[in-house]
Amino acid sequence: MSGEQNEPGDRPGGKVVLVTGGARGIGAGVARRFAGAGCRVAIASRSASPAAAAVLAEIEALGAQGIAVAGDISNSEDARAMVGEVVARFGRIDVLVNCAGVAEYRAFEATDLAMFRATFDTNVFGTVAMIQAALPHLTAPGGRIINFSSALATRPIPTASIYAASKAAVSALTHALAKEFGPRGITVNAIAPGVIETEMTAAILAERGAAIKAMTPLGRIGQTDDVAGLALFLASHDAGWLTGRTIIADGGVS
Repeated sequence: MSGEQNEPGDRPGGKVVLVTGGARGIGAGVARRFAGAGCRVAIASRSASPAAAAVLAEIEALGAQGIAVAGDISNSEDARAMVGEVVARFGRIDVLVNCAGVAEYRAFEATDLAMFRATFDTNVFGTVAMIQAALPHLTAPGGRIINFSSALATRPIPTASIYAASKAAVSALTHALAKEFGPRGITVNAIAPGVIETEMTAAILAERGAAIKAMTPLGRIGQTDDVAGLALFLASHDAGWLTGRTIIADGGVS
């Protein structure tokens, strides 16, 4: 029997989970799924908003404890402050889900330094900053870090070069940190979704939804719950021997 089984929060209902980008889209779906499993869930968003309040209300309606924190993940001080609020409320963090991200699509010739920095500051350094802030408070052994990459990291499309590169960096970071944190008993994995139906993809689906559905072996557009279930699995004891992997969840397109 591994020592991990005896760590605080081993049962799903006992875990403390921090989800960045938890006010909308995939992050909100992940937060709801963990709350439904009885976890104590903190949702982090750039600012306090009606969307964050609505997700927090859903978490509490599911009978789970929740907290909403606000800050810019690409700012190290904000990241530490948000983590500090969660630890002050719940005492520790068992699972960190780095779901917050930005996506801007431009022809390569139209790419500029401002766009590059905005994309990499949030998608890559934001992930770094949140991990650095959470690590001292993460259960060890037994802690889980779940990052969000993208299927576009391995099958990019025109106009997505900068976004795809940022998500490829997240996958590389995931692999490297899995080796660095493995001796502490902390796993680090990433989920790489294809197109998931959210506010962020509304324009893409309006333009190319039928074509995306036609090229998807499972014959439909992905939903947030499809990805949320995978996050819940990666946080479970059953995934304790899985680390350093980026799991593509795109309905078989890849």
